[in-house]
Amino acid sequence: MELRQLQYFVAVVEEANFTRAAARLHLAQPGVSAQIRQLERELGQPLLDRSGRSVTTTEVGESVLPYARAALAAVEEIRQTVDEFGGLLRGRVRVGLVSGASTRRFDLASLLADFHDAHPQVEISLTEDTSERMLGALHGGALDLAVIGLATEEPPAGLSCQVVVDEPLVAAVAPDDPLLATHADRMSVPLAALRDRPLISLPRGTGLRGVLERCCAQAGFRPRIAFEAAVPQVLARLAARGLGVAVLPALPADEAAAAGLRTLEITGPRMRGRVALTWRTEGPAGPAARSLLGRLRAGLPRPAARGESSAGPRTGHARPAAAGGCAHQAAGA
Repeated sequence: MELRQLQYFVAVVEEANFTRAAARLHLAQPGVSAQIRQLERELGQPLLDRSGRSVTTTEVGESVLPYARAALAAVEEIRQTVDEFGGLLRGRVRVGLVSGASTRRFDLASLLADFHDAHPQVEISLTEDTSERMLGALHGGALDLAVIGLATEEPPAGLSCQVVVDEPLVAAVAPDDPLLATHADRMSVPLAALRDRPLISLPRGTGLRGVLERCCAQAGFRPRIAFEAAVPQVLARLAARGLGVAVLPALPADEAAAAGLRTLEITGPRMRGRVALTWRTEGPAGPAARSLLGRLRAGLPRPAARGESSAGPRTGHARPAAAGGCAHQAAGA
């Protein structure tokens, strides 16, 4: 058994495709296939199921995968430890980002670029995906860090997080929407008032959608989702054209007016949109990932304390998610 065989095996599993894995490794696809078949012969068991359109692990392969990743991580740790003695940081860091998260609230791209300027030997990969899939990738070791929407008050098991966005969720509608006529003298709307309305939401697998569905279930109904989009700005445009009620993180009044929207905070329960930098509780495996985690924790914004103006101070330590359900402070984004 050779380390390169384990490397090829992990790459094929992560890409679910021999051709993409070979391209990632800068190798010819037949050579990758041959090495993995050699590994399977040495182990006496098939590790990959090649019968479908995507390559998947067999039961044996799924059991072997964490050990293969651990072996590769150990070798990388040796290399990086030696490099640290020479003052050089190198390696690969895999970062996940929930779609649309950084468009208004923070500039993750600049933070990553600054880190790359300081450590040019560190390879950084950035992937956009749903929060649900990124949680699985963090647990499985396919991601080192991720900026995700939180769907629950409790941090996911085995993970730690630092909240970077924490805002109330609102119902955003066109100025002539009937919802405004029935709640003209109020700044909020009870969730029950959205029972029979067409809703515009982020897709399933996002934190905000998870919060919406859970809180609607607690209120005794299923949300009627008419439109889905991965970017909040698209949801806002659909609502401005009168196609339904968009469920969004709160917008500044001038921004809502410029988009042709009126917003009402959702109450009964109050729901919150929360985005968090998330990592495995035991910490990222390599020095490069640990260094980037420290840089992001220092550089990403911190939400104001509840009841404090969003323009207030953004200092302090990472706050653990509080226990509780939708009736207190539901999370999502």
